Amino acid sequence: MRNYIMATLLLSSSFAANAQSVTLPVLSSPKPQIIAHRGGTADAPENTLPAIKKALDNGADAIWITLQLSKNNIPVLYRPSDLKELTNQSGKVSAYTTQQLAQVDANMAYDKKNNITPKPGVHIGIPTLDDVLKQFPTTTFYLDIKSPDANPATFAKALQKTLEETTKGEKNRLSRTRVYSTDDTYLTALDAVNKTNDPSHQIKRFESRDLTRTQLANITMDHKCNLPTDNKERWYGLELHRNVEVVEKYTLGEGRSKAVLSWDKEAVDCFRKNTNAHIIFFGINTPEDYKKAKELGADGVMVDSPAKFKKIVSEDK
Repeated sequence: MRNYIMATLLLSSSFAANAQSVTLPVLSSPKPQIIAHRGGTADAPENTLPAIKKALDNGADAIWITLQLSKNNIPVLYRPSDLKELTNQSGKVSAYTTQQLAQVDANMAYDKKNNITPKPGVHIGIPTLDDVLKQFPTTTFYLDIKSPDANPATFAKALQKTLEETTKGEKNRLSRTRVYSTDDTYLTALDAVNKTNDPSHQIKRFESRDLTRTQLANITMDHKCNLPTDNKERWYGLELHRNVEVVEKYTLGEGRSKAVLSWDKEAVDCFRKNTNAHIIFFGINTPEDYKKAKELGADGVMVDSPAKFKKIVSEDK
């Protein structure tokens, strides 16, 4: 039998799908949560206050936002590594204070892409996570750390400080947030911070992407299910379909081949051997993929356009 070395899975340059005690709410209905990707990146300037409001108005159940660390070590909402990709400024987020980031034109790229003429006097800046949590005091947020140059330990402490500062009128921040990152060093840093706190004051997080992808690969390619069954709460997030390159080791060398990792009943059943496992599918942007995710019993689906999915969900009886 071929020995698949999943640690050497390499990401393809494209995706097959566009990509607790106090616990986060899980819908009792068979319909998965509709999670607005970057606040609904297809409907409004991503990771902004107007995007989040619009997503919620369009029926989103939860919001997925991307975090980086500002010059004054405060978590803010922004995704690319350079401000020039989406705003009227350039350089790294870490080179600007929160006051400066609030003044950038964060809707510039969205307006240009969609041929929108900016309205005089209307300004959309880069908000802090604290601002977002205050303005949407009961909303569930998934926090995706993509800070390319921040120190993970510094980021973890800054995030802990923000999430512990629940203000009057807010639902507890730690109970309505969960952290994801494609960089395991940030998750490890969160674990280190959590060790100093009791469970009710710990930051909730997803399992790592590498672990999730490797386990899915083992199931898809070799029908091996090696996931724990201790019923500890675990959250997994991955694309419904994902192109990968597989490196197979042989006695006389190695071979490389393309493969598609796709969730199916076998995979979901394996992950749900742990009855407290939660699964969120990324890149769900068509009625067909939504139907598949629903049939598989996903807890949530990440969508680019809550406006589009408002109709898709209503028509899916």
